[in-house]
Amino acid sequence: MATLAEQDGVIWLDGKFIPWRQAKVHVLTHTLHYGVGVYEGIRAYETDHGPAIFRLDEHISRLYRSAKIVRMEIPFEKEALNSAAQQVIHENKFESAYLRPMCFYGAEGLGLRAKGLSTHVMIAAWPWGAYLGDEGLDKGISAKVVSLSKPYINCELAHAKANGAYLTSVMALREANEAGCDEAILLDQDGYVGEASGENIFIIRNGNLYTPDTRAILPGITRRTIMQLAEEMGLPVTVTRIQPEELFTADEAFLTGTAAEITPISSIDKKAIGPGKCGPITRRLQEKYFSVVHGRSEEHADWLTLYTSTT
Repeated sequence: MATLAEQDGVIWLDGKFIPWRQAKVHVLTHTLHYGVGVYEGIRAYETDHGPAIFRLDEHISRLYRSAKIVRMEIPFEKEALNSAAQQVIHENKFESAYLRPMCFYGAEGLGLRAKGLSTHVMIAAWPWGAYLGDEGLDKGISAKVVSLSKPYINCELAHAKANGAYLTSVMALREANEAGCDEAILLDQDGYVGEASGENIFIIRNGNLYTPDTRAILPGITRRTIMQLAEEMGLPVTVTRIQPEELFTADEAFLTGTAAEITPISSIDKKAIGPGKCGPITRRLQEKYFSVVHGRSEEHADWLTLYTSTT
């Protein structure tokens, strides 16, 4: 099976399209050593009118907010990156895809005080199915509350989608996988539910949705989408601190994220959540979400960006 580095196609890098296999950086690239970079995950979905990028402007705007938090200057206007994302889909002839924009420092120098570093910007895209598998998306996945926790808000830039911040997530997921589970759930430093390794979490009780506040987690765009769709469907949503034991007494639970979309949680720490499969409210939310992102619903058409030629 070909690796990501062995794909064909083109990648947008610093304003130009280059052949996929030539998109390389030096081993002394500053971001490779210190993790100072920001990125986004975005999906483009197949629709009757061609591939549509979901909430593109919101994602690119968050990229700029993340860059501001880490004091990184992006040498392109937002409109240029919005256009480049559309072009990446078009140039690679994708009907659907996952997009990865990233901003990173170059190899002008190393050390924490390195100055004169250039900021590079890339956008790649490739076909990527359900992040936690089609079966997980349909029937639910297993999760584990891991020993690692989310750092205090003043210990990590929680609201920046920064490269280095994901070391904790990688190690948390490995702990969960080694225990035979699909995903990790991290608590915050006060012992309340934070988020999964790369997703936000919701629980459902008596027809009401509950999700942790964002004091120590990344406010997800898919999270916000689900909160809005739920309210429109008459499902109350409460943002609050959630105690770990509330996970196990929930009627349903699910994860949200660009990659994971809406993935049900069937069990946590080997204990079944509700029916031990995708619950009825989670299924309704899934159906609504996929109807919107695939352009089958007349609602929220403004969330979809179709390709517009710049020539």
